[in-house]
Amino acid sequence: MILIELLPSALYAALAFWFMRPARAGAHAAAGGVRPAALAAALLVHAAVLSLQIFPEGRMRFGAGDALAVMTWLALVFYWIESLSSRLDGLHMLALPAAALCAAVPVIWPGRHDIGNADNLLFRAHFVMAMTAYSLFTLAALHAMLMSAVERNLHRGRLIRLLENMPPLLVMEGLLFRLITIAFVLLSATLITGIAFSEQVFGKPLAFSHKTVFAILAWVVFGTLLAGRHFRGWRGRLALRWTLGGFFVLLLAYIGTQFVLEVVLGRA
Repeated sequence: MILIELLPSALYAALAFWFMRPARAGAHAAAGGVRPAALAAALLVHAAVLSLQIFPEGRMRFGAGDALAVMTWLALVFYWIESLSSRLDGLHMLALPAAALCAAVPVIWPGRHDIGNADNLLFRAHFVMAMTAYSLFTLAALHAMLMSAVERNLHRGRLIRLLENMPPLLVMEGLLFRLITIAFVLLSATLITGIAFSEQVFGKPLAFSHKTVFAILAWVVFGTLLAGRHFRGWRGRLALRWTLGGFFVLLLAYIGTQFVLEVVLGRA
């Protein structure tokens, strides 16, 4: 079973090695033709493994390691879809090694607990929107790191080979803010459905746990970033710093608190 669970990590690592190998004359075009199908196959394998891990025997068991793996899987799905219409060749330099690591986390960090309200419609909506928002913010954070690398290389007067085929920074910045805008809308819906679910199940609209506080703080950070972009024209390094800062806070909202509970304190 462990070998099966590690298969997605091995596939992502193999793809990372293949895509980042030194480009040879004529080899780049061939690799570009194989990439969508190869990545789609790896994503399908990962989806099957996640299903086995999270839904054993018809139940739903979920932990912080699973959250990280699901976020990464969804982020790669969005990357794969976007790469069909846009040149994002350099993004795999960050996305695939990160995916190889995150896909192995549920094996290294297998702490899970039963989800008692998995059949509740509000919970399902809350869960799906939360994971989708987190994945888009993950992709936005990787995209911001890639933009930062491109900017640094441009200031040095040349681009390394892996970044040569990236679109102009203005195009990349437009994609970054599209990702953040969609993710922010989903995060807002996540908070709303979470409040409605809490009211329905526990009789109170909001429980101020660490998860709730960090999620609201991340919402404020990304809301401020989008407002700054719209009203003050924020861009460049300032926008990248706010993006990475907001993503760090968002990670603390679930994965950080669950890591403390499951690993540091040993609670399920």
